[in-house]
Amino acid sequence: MTSKIEQDILSRRTFAIISHPDAGKTTITEKLLLFGGAIRDAGTVKGKKSGKFATSDWMEIEKQRGISVTSSVMQFDYDGFRVNILDTPGHQDFSEDTYRTLMAVDSAVMVVDVAKGIEAQTLKLFKVCRMRGIPIFTFINKLDRQGKEPLEIIEELEEVLGINAYPMNWPIGMGKEFLGIYDRYNKRIEQFRTDEEHRFLPIDEAGELAVDHPMKETSYYTQALDDITLLNEAGNEFSEDGIRRGELTPVFFGSALTNFGVQTFLETYLKFAPAPQPRITEDEQFIDPVEHDDFSGFIFKIQANMNPAHRDRIAFVRIVSGKFERGMNMTLSRTGKSFKVSQSTQFLADDRETVDEAVAGDIIGLYDTGTYQIGDTVVGSKKTFQFEKLPQFTPELFVRVTAKNVMKQKQFHKGILQLVQEGAIQYYKTLHTEEVILGAVGQLQFEVFEHRMKNEYNTEVQMQPIGTKIARWIENEKDVKESMSSSRSMLVKDRFDNLVFLFENEFAMRWFSEKNENIKLYSLL
Repeated sequence: MTSKIEQDILSRRTFAIISHPDAGKTTITEKLLLFGGAIRDAGTVKGKKSGKFATSDWMEIEKQRGISVTSSVMQFDYDGFRVNILDTPGHQDFSEDTYRTLMAVDSAVMVVDVAKGIEAQTLKLFKVCRMRGIPIFTFINKLDRQGKEPLEIIEELEEVLGINAYPMNWPIGMGKEFLGIYDRYNKRIEQFRTDEEHRFLPIDEAGELAVDHPMKETSYYTQALDDITLLNEAGNEFSEDGIRRGELTPVFFGSALTNFGVQTFLETYLKFAPAPQPRITEDEQFIDPVEHDDFSGFIFKIQANMNPAHRDRIAFVRIVSGKFERGMNMTLSRTGKSFKVSQSTQFLADDRETVDEAVAGDIIGLYDTGTYQIGDTVVGSKKTFQFEKLPQFTPELFVRVTAKNVMKQKQFHKGILQLVQEGAIQYYKTLHTEEVILGAVGQLQFEVFEHRMKNEYNTEVQMQPIGTKIARWIENEKDVKESMSSSRSMLVKDRFDNLVFLFENEFAMRWFSEKNENIKLYSLL
């Protein structure tokens, strides 16, 4: 591999931003893009009425409801680094898409609202990061409003998430009395709401302000110094190794909306975040981004209709090794088929540019005519292999779905097929009548499905909820008899024609297992 490609790969930093809805994730994404010069005018997320939509919320339903429901990918250059951000949906119903996105990054940034602390959604996503052992950086947001005491937030981080925290900086005051942050790492004080010239104040050897300043007279300054003394004496030690292993999270305080503390966070993040990491194949080989010369990558997401004017589908590929060049030949490991890639794209939410080359760590989009599936591996040589499977999640909510207009069966089936391949919703059908049943992790997935069927496929659907079910797949399908199916243990097929039992509740599942001890059931994640 040439040293130029190696340098390019080592300059990549690819991360996902995770948080609870409304913690300010999309706002911080926009401010980062602003520093990278990727957008000139951060459309504040609040400004829905003004027609100024957040750059990264592109789908119609997101603009209407003001939440991110699909993951978007953005890229910018800063200080010699090429940064790829994956903005994940904060809405809990979209956890499936979010979980898969976390498989495509090398580190994660967790945004926490200072007033609310750690919320259920953040905890779920955090567990996936821990499962992968990726480094996690924490940004405590909304310091321009009143919130919990900083020491309380740090304690909560450590107790609820079971990770050690190291505050890289510390707030001086909060809300209306927010004066700035004491930067432990850069040894300076950064003032809030001041001009660029007076933004940073130096700290002396003793850790106090080295210049005369009215801030010294405030109780907030004194309190911050007391807290810093406590952290220095009793807090965790800084450890690069701990960060790399995902055992220590560096914590930053700031306010994304007022663009305070974001640049300091970005610059420090780039110093400690990992370059692209190796991935494991199904036969347990490590594919190293630099040492493995040939191009390889995996598809972690498929998105239809990013451009409403054209019915298009894009497969999002995380490049694991080597270099991608437009026009190159690629082999899809699952089928062994080779093809030439002439259309490829990179993203700033819905502004897409054709990409001619990209390297390990980058995310590219390949135009898809129905060839790809989520989890597919693509390679640039004839020698194929398959990366580890991406986790699939067991749905809990189910609906029967039909087209309102019988004449629109063709669009109905086409729409369902495409949205199912995107992984937005899971598809089942009854054995003989072949009625369509959809499964989801959360209710919002059904609403988005209905909205997109109507807007993108011009088909209105009728959905009849059949409630919460426990879905279980079967290890020994040949022993299953149709007579085992009943209203409380419905036998259906999934989109790959595997048999699945949908049980009414835990009791029905236990009763079934006692009566049919030879049937071995299993669940997805």
